[in-house]
Amino acid sequence: MRKSAWKKANVNAATITRQSKSNLALAFISLGRERKRDITVFYAFCRMIDDIADSSELSVAEKQKQLAAWRELLRAPVLDEPALACDVRGLMNKYSLSPEMLEEIIAGVEMDLSIFRYATFQDLRVYCYRVASAVGLVSIEIFGYRNPRCKEYALELGLALQMTNIIRDVGKDLQAGRIYLPQEDLARLNYSETELRNRQYNERFVRLMEFEAARAREFFSRAAAALPPEDRRTMVPAEIMGSIYRGLLRRIERDKFRVFEKEYRLSRLEKAGRIATQFLKSF
Repeated sequence: MRKSAWKKANVNAATITRQSKSNLALAFISLGRERKRDITVFYAFCRMIDDIADSSELSVAEKQKQLAAWRELLRAPVLDEPALACDVRGLMNKYSLSPEMLEEIIAGVEMDLSIFRYATFQDLRVYCYRVASAVGLVSIEIFGYRNPRCKEYALELGLALQMTNIIRDVGKDLQAGRIYLPQEDLARLNYSETELRNRQYNERFVRLMEFEAARAREFFSRAAAALPPEDRRTMVPAEIMGSIYRGLLRRIERDKFRVFEKEYRLSRLEKAGRIATQFLKSF
């Protein structure tokens, strides 16, 4: 990889986190100093990988090259590597994280370089697992847990969060030429891709989105059922994420899925209230 490609990766991990508007970064406030530092390193890695795939300045070939370089960096140091790479390997050693766990995340963003439609939900589920559940599975190792069932919790919550993202971002993704809504779902609800690309808002579109929202809610329910009571306190960061995204999904549903014309988000005050609620629930 060219040295210029390392420029952003040499930015301090905490700086990357502060500059982000992500709800994930917001959830870190519940962690102690050491775990907060460690999850910040992991989050910076995720942002780095995601930013490579989303860059408008890089060709697909260059994106693939940079992502391949990060796969190598997970396994061994190279000359003139970014400081973040060393930090990530240190994190892997500390928490016994295999390279394969982080490579799943890279594989997920790589899918966005070549896949612009998903025929079935099972196809989409692979993508959701890689870009969201895999992140959760690494995160819970850093949070710490006692009951192995937390892995099921992380998997289901990741699917719920990503489905909520997909619902929220239908309009934005269309601008990038991407349709994450499964083709089989469009056919089932009798809403065509042509209608979707033309942003036609009608009863069939609302039914389609209600179908996807019900799927997201089911994943939220499965996650809640899988969370072991003894690990509720250590999973507060994940529960904060879940609460924020459940609120976001509810807002979109109540507004009848005006995702072609609106960008949905919760206010800082609403997020603060949900954070406080999760803290109280953990005691």
